[in-house]
Amino acid sequence: MTQARRVVITGVGAITPIGNTAQEYLEGLKNGKSGAAMITSFDTEKFKTRFACEVKNFDVNQFIDRKEARRMDRFTHFALVCADEAMKDAGLDKEGSVDPDRAGVIWGSGIGGLDTFLKESLDYAKGDGTPRFNPFFIPKMIADIAPGHISIKYGFRGPNFSTVSACASSTNALIDAYIMIKLGKADVIISGGSEAAITEAGIGGFNAMQALSTRNDSPETASRPFDKDRDGFVMGEGGACLILEELEHALARGAKIYAEVAGFGLSADAHHITAPHPDGLGAANVMRYAIQEAGLRLEDIDYINVHGTSTPLGDIAEVKAIQKVFGEHVYKLNISSTKSMTGHLLGGAGAVEALATVFAIYHDFIPPTINHFTDDPELDPNINFTFNKAQHRTVNAAISNTFGFGGHNASILLKKYR
Repeated sequence: MTQARRVVITGVGAITPIGNTAQEYLEGLKNGKSGAAMITSFDTEKFKTRFACEVKNFDVNQFIDRKEARRMDRFTHFALVCADEAMKDAGLDKEGSVDPDRAGVIWGSGIGGLDTFLKESLDYAKGDGTPRFNPFFIPKMIADIAPGHISIKYGFRGPNFSTVSACASSTNALIDAYIMIKLGKADVIISGGSEAAITEAGIGGFNAMQALSTRNDSPETASRPFDKDRDGFVMGEGGACLILEELEHALARGAKIYAEVAGFGLSADAHHITAPHPDGLGAANVMRYAIQEAGLRLEDIDYINVHGTSTPLGDIAEVKAIQKVFGEHVYKLNISSTKSMTGHLLGGAGAVEALATVFAIYHDFIPPTINHFTDDPELDPNINFTFNKAQHRTVNAAISNTFGFGGHNASILLKKYR
């Protein structure tokens, strides 16, 4: 990859359990807001877990024509809404602002249209065996349809595809967008990720794996990364969009620049289909690779937005990886898991957390890890996990980590634009 082309972020959009716009999301992060509550979208009486981090007060018909919206799954609704916000924020929604042949869309979703698949399958099972399926069943369900819809809306004819790597999906999307621009294949790429898996199948499936918290008596405190009494992750939904743009293209049109994308790392644990490597070997590698590619020193990193799902094994393995990579500098880092507020957006997590990292750099603050009550004796108490309250700090460079079932590891390194 040529190093001549630099990649910056010029627009952002979000729809999350703690805010339905990027600005609301930022305020939720600063205030340590919990997005967890009892599930409203289906009857949970017989489920082990009856709560999640749902997007609230969202009416898709305020954004998308009612007829068109019915032809899309909820994860695509989220994608279109946050992409629209990011495009307007970047000033790219005006005709002629970018060559459509030099602009693309790369989007991540770990599951895609899970609710669509569930409902169509249940309807078929209730029938007499006659295959009566909605003609939009397949195009609503497939995970790559979100970038398809976005590219159609804006007429972007450059690289267009979806990345699927479980919970690392949208970090992979951002990395691929960065690579495409670095290679000169595009000047602008709409990138990010979305997920809408708070369904009977999503909650029931993860319950069967014993992956979800079952703290039904206190949902708002259930996502508690690095706490001794953590008992699993909390499902979230929503999405985030980042506009990645080649620097000279951005400067030529006078664009606002939030941060620069400086490097990335990709690796596999090659260990287990769902459990992380106990020593965090793959996680350590992706952070090292990202720092090396960015040409930075360990001491240049100020903040890590960790994967930090609030699972007993995962949190320990990630901290081991950070200690392995950073040595004594670990005590000068701020570390936080914003999943404590948003829950885990699965394939959408990487984009939502990369946006939190962008905000940390642009606004010089560290979002907190909320819901900390009891120290875990397996974790070094001298590490700054940014427990319970946001902290002011100048953030020059930061890493966002995401890890997915299958052993997929991805890190993206962002820095202040100079």
